Amino acid sequence: MMPKYVPGGHPSDYVAVGISILTLTLLIFLCGTAFAWNVHKVPKIKTNHFQLLVIQTIGSITFLISLMMSINLLKFGHRHFWQSCYLWTVWLEGPCGFGLLMSCRIAQAYRLYYLFVKRRLPVIKSYQLILLILLPWLGAAALSQAKKPFNHVCRVGNQWVIPVASLHVLYLLVLMGVTWRIRKVEFKFDEFKELSKGVTITLIFIGVWVALYVANEVHGEKSTRLVVASRFMLMLAANILVLSFFFISMSRPLFTQLSMRKRESDKLETMGSILGVPESGLLFPTGMPLNLDEPLEKLLRQKKFRQFFMAFADSRMAGESVHFYDEVHELTKIPIGDTARRIYMAGHIIEQYIAIDSPMEINISHQMRQEILDTTDLAHPDLFTNAVNEMVRMMQMNLEKDYQNSTFYSRFKEEIRDAAEACELWDNTTIWDHSPKISFVHGTDDPFDHDSLCRSSEGSWQSSIQNNNACP
Repeated sequence: MMPKYVPGGHPSDYVAVGISILTLTLLIFLCGTAFAWNVHKVPKIKTNHFQLLVIQTIGSITFLISLMMSINLLKFGHRHFWQSCYLWTVWLEGPCGFGLLMSCRIAQAYRLYYLFVKRRLPVIKSYQLILLILLPWLGAAALSQAKKPFNHVCRVGNQWVIPVASLHVLYLLVLMGVTWRIRKVEFKFDEFKELSKGVTITLIFIGVWVALYVANEVHGEKSTRLVVASRFMLMLAANILVLSFFFISMSRPLFTQLSMRKRESDKLETMGSILGVPESGLLFPTGMPLNLDEPLEKLLRQKKFRQFFMAFADSRMAGESVHFYDEVHELTKIPIGDTARRIYMAGHIIEQYIAIDSPMEINISHQMRQEILDTTDLAHPDLFTNAVNEMVRMMQMNLEKDYQNSTFYSRFKEEIRDAAEACELWDNTTIWDHSPKISFVHGTDDPFDHDSLCRSSEGSWQSSIQNNNACP
């Protein structure tokens, strides 16, 4: 028994179309905002996460538009060739719509499995994996195109329902299987929970679709209201599906950076800051003066020196080596046992500095680059050791002498001298008074607390370096 054919144009149909247009507008706006942010950010983000976000947005738009056309929400005076059931239902709604959405989620789960379970980079790129995942759906679409199962009102016989439903369930089962394999990983950004939410929402959508189909098969021939209400509910469920997929996907680090408020931008400039890595290096050495005659590799361990040296290198358009050193230095601050955070940081460093055509690709040998890309343990403590040594050698050859003759170096020495004079003044004042004092004021409010004073000085040094970065 076939359900009754009801042409579009009912009030609820246009309400569903209006909701879909709002959803499409929101998706385009959010994706455009992310793209514009990436274009104007220096360095630009070039990650699989951002690519998956764009591909998923395209799949969401295609899925909603094709679903509107395939269930006859809109009313046309005459039937046109571009209203073909095979165009909208077989190709756009299937592999280019729902199939593409599921493929993006599977590709994300696959990438997380390789990174955090196998501790190595995926052997295949995300967009290539998506094409492979879509092959069964493309084959099914080609078979449907050849068999021509649709009638003149875009309805198929019951013998096609089970294969179509099985294809949807197959992709859901694959996503569930890959997601289950990463359940024991202690993710920093709750990726497992968000993939689980995607599985749940997809399961609910398929359940709604099956329930509506059964209701229409049983009572649809007699009830026009049921048919109209069913397609409204199906369209509403599809909107909830694509919005949920967008907001719970792809990379939480990306959305963490996109949602940063301006007043927090200084605190979350690096991946290390986002991961909660403690500040790297000392502002000034305690207990002894800083010896500027030390080799560059030792001076770079001092945070203040590294900041001025980085500002100088950026002014010469050669800052990638210093930024790379700084991020690897942050990586060393993560405990060896904290595997998840080390993999997050290592993956970020590879995408930004090591991968071919990366935003801040460093100049290392092909062999050294491949050793890093082909590593079997992204959490290994010596993963970037050879590359760091090579960068230090290049900085000594190309930047060190010019830096010592620059205004950046002069201002660095002035701050060193001022800090030394302040510490000497403090030492002299503490010698004058030998009487015991009991202070009931603690923390940075205690004027007798030397350690708190040193800790509170860090903020002023960080703010001063921003002004120095603008120096010629």
